[in-house]
Amino acid sequence: MSADFTDYRDLFLNDRPLMDVRAPVEFSKGAFPGAVNLPLMNDQERQRVGTCFKQHGQQAAIELGHQLVSGAIKAERIQAWAGFARAHPDGYLYCFRGGLRSQIVQQWLKAEAGLDCPRVAGGYKAMRHFLMNTVDQAVAQCDFVLLGGMTGTGKTEVLTQLPDGLDLEGHANHRGSSFGKRATGQPTNIDFENRLAVDLLKKRAHGIEHFVLEDENRAIGRCALPLPLYQGMQQYPMVWLEDSLQGRVERILRDYVVDLCAEFIHVHGDEGFVLFSERMLDSLNNVRKRLGGERHRRLMLVMEDALAEQGRSGTVEVHRGWIEALLVEYYDPMYAFQREKKGARIEFAGERGAVIEYLRERGRQRG
Repeated sequence: MSADFTDYRDLFLNDRPLMDVRAPVEFSKGAFPGAVNLPLMNDQERQRVGTCFKQHGQQAAIELGHQLVSGAIKAERIQAWAGFARAHPDGYLYCFRGGLRSQIVQQWLKAEAGLDCPRVAGGYKAMRHFLMNTVDQAVAQCDFVLLGGMTGTGKTEVLTQLPDGLDLEGHANHRGSSFGKRATGQPTNIDFENRLAVDLLKKRAHGIEHFVLEDENRAIGRCALPLPLYQGMQQYPMVWLEDSLQGRVERILRDYVVDLCAEFIHVHGDEGFVLFSERMLDSLNNVRKRLGGERHRRLMLVMEDALAEQGRSGTVEVHRGWIEALLVEYYDPMYAFQREKKGARIEFAGERGAVIEYLRERGRQRG
């Protein structure tokens, strides 16, 4: 039988195949990138065993578990585990704490299928603790700079061109604004934190000790930034990205209308455009109080006309009306206030090419 594996760094740096034998409800609350859920017990079985443990103790709970997972059910699950082990000879299995569930899976795999699959010592809990420590250590040890700018300047595009860029919105699968929801939904907060931690781990393993990240609120949609990182972001120096109003309108039209509509249609098929339209109208309604009643009504009429024309002819030209008005009347005053408030921390400002060149040079000097 393989010895328990304790090199968590190796697991995440090398994207080792991971078999998570926790119940589906546990997996759905938070998991690791690429992990496959092949549980020892389903949710109902786990609940019954847990109740038995509370009422009658560990031995009775173990006996009940063996009764529930026996015969054809046991054979089916061993077959699934064996399929994973054969497909991934470099894979590992784990449960919540690296205890009884992963021991049983490992033993049954060996006894019934003749296969060895090493267990991760400490299980999910230890691996998660390692990743959260990874974030804390990066915040304490590395150099960070924030990328700010008005809505639509293309901050994410800049980040993705930098080897030391951290795409927080990418990890959260959300564009960060009231209009930022995507067709594919967001990860759980735990999944978001895990993705960010693995990104930091891999970049630091390549010698990167300087990071650029977008100036964000604590929450990106429903995903919250780790508190130490968010607290650090209140002091980090900033670089301010600039672009013309026309350039920003065009970028928002592409990202939030053309590309997002295509994404909805790809995910939802024939009803995709209807769902896209509902999402756009809901997003505008989300800022109704801050817009004020009259302005909200005016922009809503323009958006409804734009969606109707897009649905009829496919043209998106009419959308420019509400996009430009929303920028000039709503977003720009907020960002202008933020720029003034954070002005002392801004060490460079310029358009895309100049900002990328500055950040690359900054990274070389500090990396």
